[in-house]
Amino acid sequence: MPVVLLVIVLVLALFGGVHWYVWRRLVRDTTMPGSAVRHIGTVAVVLLPLLSVGAMTSGRAGVPFWLQQVLAWPGYLWLAVLLYLTLALVVAEGVRPLLRRWLAHRADMGSADAGRVALPTAAEAPSVAVVAHGGGASVAAPLEPLDAGTAPKTPPAADPTDPADPADPAGSSGFSPFPSSGGVTRRLFVARVAGGAAAAVAAGTVGYGTYGVLRGPRVKRVTVPLAKLARGAHGYRIAVVSDVHLGPVLGRAHAQRIVDTINATQPDLVAVVGDLVDGSVADLGRAAEPLAQIEAPDGAFFVTGNHEYFSGADAWVDHVRELGLTPLRNDRVELAGFDLAGVDDVAGESEGKGPDFVRALGDRDRSRASVLLAHQPVVIHDAVRHGVDLQLSGHTHGGQLWPGNLIADAANPTLAGLERYGDTQLYVSRGAGAWGPPVRVGAPSDITVVELASRQA
Repeated sequence: MPVVLLVIVLVLALFGGVHWYVWRRLVRDTTMPGSAVRHIGTVAVVLLPLLSVGAMTSGRAGVPFWLQQVLAWPGYLWLAVLLYLTLALVVAEGVRPLLRRWLAHRADMGSADAGRVALPTAAEAPSVAVVAHGGGASVAAPLEPLDAGTAPKTPPAADPTDPADPADPAGSSGFSPFPSSGGVTRRLFVARVAGGAAAAVAAGTVGYGTYGVLRGPRVKRVTVPLAKLARGAHGYRIAVVSDVHLGPVLGRAHAQRIVDTINATQPDLVAVVGDLVDGSVADLGRAAEPLAQIEAPDGAFFVTGNHEYFSGADAWVDHVRELGLTPLRNDRVELAGFDLAGVDDVAGESEGKGPDFVRALGDRDRSRASVLLAHQPVVIHDAVRHGVDLQLSGHTHGGQLWPGNLIADAANPTLAGLERYGDTQLYVSRGAGAWGPPVRVGAPSDITVVELASRQA
């Protein structure tokens, strides 16, 4: 327990530190003390992380589903914005000094140009003189004719209130990119440019990533040759659907888009390989109803993912069965040309219902080709030991949010796509939905049509 508490404290400290950094660069450095904009920005930087915490904890806390939905959109989207805003601001740290140097050089060039004033002729000499003013700039000031023995008058002193004056306490050297009554210092200008650019990059990235999720998954097609596949099963098409994550953000409309996409591919069989939901049947049962419209000659099959065990796995298994899907809980069916097996997710081990490969595959005829449905790719080594020819998985989301792919790749044997492990091939889908923020960056959602090829054909 102390270790868990330590981890929680460290996570909260990191979360708070990142928000302080964002507030400093995006609010404090770009606004005037006491201004309404600074007050609004400060309130936002305090409120948004509270919404994020609420979005992440409300489901397990038993909060009413309508309130979960209210918290989910702003709370989860802010997490995605925070990620890319922080990355952009860190990159901007290297740009800030370069921009300041360029502005200083520009100001120096302007001062040098302003200092190039033609000398008066002898006839003009009594009437004008060059007077230093404003950080090296020069202006012509009238002079009274000098009488013999009369001392020249002293030029007027520089006005410390002039925004172009070298007395500017911020050291602006007279540079005022934004004309205003009080002027804008070079430091403030650089902070606003860097902060504005970072905010634009973050908003654009998250906006495009959200559009990619809400428009629905795209179809990928992969051909997988299996040495033991019967000739009659050559060209058999399996639509692989994973990580739909129906919940407070993605609901019935998303499920309908997925079903329509599946049916348009005209598969022979549909495999739903876990993480269908993030919530209870009571809250999301209606959202899952479009699954009853799946059309495939050999039907649709379902295996549990880790999120089913957060949401009531047994209740969801019963519900998808009512919708016409066939759950494979450490079980298999014999189809024309190959065996189809499915195992429970490893998260079920906490309930004594984890994967049981002996029960699913132990007594089968190994001369027949076998296809295994398993949510997490990490069970591939068990699949190899039990002579599986092809394992179909999800779970990784392909990383979902770059650079999260680096972490997901380190935690899984295969991040996405098709790879071979001995005599067993593993295909991992990036998933058809999104967990947490409804955003994908660098890992587009997909439904994959796996076409089996017989080497006997």
